[in-house]
Amino acid sequence: MSRKFDVNCSILFTDLPLLERPAAAKRAGFDAVEFWWPFGEEATPDEKDIDAFVRAISDAGVELVGLNFIDLIPAGRGLVSLPGEVSRFRDNIDVAVGIAERTGCRALNALYGNRIAGEDPVKQDELALENLRLAAQAAGRIGATVLVEALNSYESPDYPIVSAAHAAQIIERTGEPNVKFLCDLYHLSRMDEDLHQVIRTYAPVIGHVQIADDPGRGRPGSGSLDFAALFATLDETGYDGWIGLEYKDPELDWTWIA
Repeated sequence: MSRKFDVNCSILFTDLPLLERPAAAKRAGFDAVEFWWPFGEEATPDEKDIDAFVRAISDAGVELVGLNFIDLIPAGRGLVSLPGEVSRFRDNIDVAVGIAERTGCRALNALYGNRIAGEDPVKQDELALENLRLAAQAAGRIGATVLVEALNSYESPDYPIVSAAHAAQIIERTGEPNVKFLCDLYHLSRMDEDLHQVIRTYAPVIGHVQIADDPGRGRPGSGSLDFAALFATLDETGYDGWIGLEYKDPELDWTWIA
């Protein structure tokens, strides 16, 4: 089965201005890109221009295959469960879906958000379900999917979703058919999950896959993960979606793909 790799331009090509990264990915031989929420506090006024962002994707001749909803960049882990950010997240739903509609993007990652000191975790979870449902209903109007991601507790100690099982439980509780699992093999590996078993067990709800080697979050071959075997397991389950390259590599060495 042929594999489709896309470049996460929020972690790769970061030596370039944001709007130049899609073209850089194209020059490197990629036909698709993904981004975290691209308009962080550190962005220049031009980089906060949605029209310019959409145009940069189009002019580069690449497809946008993944986009995060708004986040408290650079330190955040999502707004979905944060009581103090309800308006900001909900106002962003139509903005993110609008970008997706204009670019053809059909995967929108809704990072859950950290636990907040003094807030009732049950209330945070109730809010998260409400927000995920609203996001899914809006995304559904353009045939898009909302993704729920498990991170690792070492790098995100206040983030509550740190296992595939927990992510799947939340996905089921939303009751929305277009809420799926963002299967990030790096984060799951850091949590000592059996990656092959995760892929096989949750294949029906996997909406997107991201990779980085472990340890180090570098390119495949820099750590201990057997990506040939992992890709074979993805093939076995019939996964034919994009695989996002969400790793650190200052050298931008793509030879591992060959």
